[in-house]
Amino acid sequence: MTQLTAMFVMFILYGVLPAAGLYLGYRGIKKVTAPKMLEYKAMPQLGYIPEKSLPVEVKTALDQINDKGEKLRVIYGDTNNDGKIDDKDTVNETYVMIQNLMDRHVPLAVADYRRLHDLDVGSSALADTTKIKHSDVTGKEALLEVLRTINTQFDDLLNASYHQDGQKLLATNRYLQQRFNNPTSNSRLKQIDNSAAEVQAIENSANKETDVENIKL
Repeated sequence: MTQLTAMFVMFILYGVLPAAGLYLGYRGIKKVTAPKMLEYKAMPQLGYIPEKSLPVEVKTALDQINDKGEKLRVIYGDTNNDGKIDDKDTVNETYVMIQNLMDRHVPLAVADYRRLHDLDVGSSALADTTKIKHSDVTGKEALLEVLRTINTQFDDLLNASYHQDGQKLLATNRYLQQRFNNPTSNSRLKQIDNSAAEVQAIENSANKETDVENIKL
């Protein structure tokens, strides 16, 4: 081993490896000690929110809105049923309303609550205990009412979609029954009519032969 090679190995062993170990250790400690962040994929405008900054009831309501809103986006946004929402789909008022609720109203309501929450400088939760002036609700209760209203609206839209699609299935079934059952019935009627005609023709022929024989006699 040459002197240059030995110096390079020493540099790796005592320079690069310790530095890399310290960096990875720092990143690991930072990741472990960092507060858990909440992310709502259907509502990216919310950004990443520290878990401890929201009450359990608010997180539950946001989870529900996130899941329901994603379903409703597909139902009312993917109008051509190609599995994606793009320029080929027809935008309607319901879809625009869903977008506005998830992209604008929910993030604004959460941001307002978090500002109220950050105003607290004492040991008590100001936004959770202090009623808003000229009202009978706290900041937390006001946010929950907003989220509850949106949740209810989403439930109504999901129920409406369920019954609408259900009616389509019923209509399709009625059409198919009429399409495939009636021709069978008609064909059976035609067969009966044809059989009756054949019987009548045989009887007429027999009657004619009888008449001829009678004449000959």
